[in-house]
Amino acid sequence: MERFEKGINRKGTNCVKWDVPFVTEGVQPMWIADMDFEVAPAITENLKNIASQGAFGYQFLSENYYQSIINWMERRHRYKVAREEICYVPNVVLGLSFAVQAVSEPGDEIIIQTPVYGPFFRVVEDNQRVLVESKLKEENGYYTMDMEDFERKITPKTKAVILCNPHNPSGRVWTKEELEQLAEICMRHHLYIISDDIHCELVRAGQKHTFISSLSEEVRRRSIICTSPSKAFNLAGIHVANCFISDEELRGKFMEIAERSHAAENNAFVEAALCGAYDESEEWLLAINDYLDQNIDYFVSYIEKEISGIKVRRPEGTYLVWADCRKLGIKEEGVREFLLDTCKIAVNDGEIFWKRRPRICTLQFSVPIAADKRCTGKSEERNRNSLKN
Repeated sequence: MERFEKGINRKGTNCVKWDVPFVTEGVQPMWIADMDFEVAPAITENLKNIASQGAFGYQFLSENYYQSIINWMERRHRYKVAREEICYVPNVVLGLSFAVQAVSEPGDEIIIQTPVYGPFFRVVEDNQRVLVESKLKEENGYYTMDMEDFERKITPKTKAVILCNPHNPSGRVWTKEELEQLAEICMRHHLYIISDDIHCELVRAGQKHTFISSLSEEVRRRSIICTSPSKAFNLAGIHVANCFISDEELRGKFMEIAERSHAAENNAFVEAALCGAYDESEEWLLAINDYLDQNIDYFVSYIEKEISGIKVRRPEGTYLVWADCRKLGIKEEGVREFLLDTCKIAVNDGEIFWKRRPRICTLQFSVPIAADKRCTGKSEERNRNSLKN
């Protein structure tokens, strides 16, 4: 675990997480989902080898790229994906946008399950589709799908649901049984399932991730699965993601949209990064997940014991904690500002996950434990006293 303790200094590197104006001196940024750790050594070496070539012209993806994905999915997830199913995209959000366009027309309805990752709203509305919200049920910080509400929201204009699995921000890893219920409703109503599985490698100890497309051949044909090594291996700046599309006609529509958007071209570092991750860095991933488990356990335990005004639940997946601050006695519009100005912690406001201010926020814990302790106040007395008061 020592390799993760020191972290890495990212200040002054044009880093979105650290170099935005509100992250001033002394503020710990825990607002954006990327890691403050060095990437796996094999990835670094692969990227160095590409950089040393001295030429960065147009690139195509070799068969090694696709074989790495096929091998990884079968080895890690017992999920068989065929070479022709794999569609490269620069990032998962673009993949979601292309998927929405491929399965629907302007004016059609797309269901999302809120609270949920903010860009889900945009990929629907920016493509002139009608956004329909089915709210998750919540009890003591534990979220479940409201299947009755979901089915009630379906109309003849509904074409698809966008699923987040594991779920951001609640941290749920949907069980096979939950996914089967959702899939049964979708198949009965002839809906497509667009699934964001970007956090599938970041499943906490004792949990198991299931691709919804693995449930049956029918579900597979009506699914678009969006994946990427970017979250688990800290590669967001490389711009590498893949969508798995089994149905040939649907895949053709998807790739036509991607090519029309001039977004099907990769860069010189994509293959080196992905192959370094999937072929050579599984041990690193196991270690980082163990470290994240410890980090999250520390934070959740501290909050439960020391700060009664904040309610948290240990996530089943991701490295995000969904923190309910409603009992802090702070106005809805003031939670993020209080944590930033008084406690020196930059967080994501819950508003971005369901377009209202619920006095809930997300914090990400892909940081050295020393930073985690600063945020709870172990290292900064001022933070502890401010939160308790």
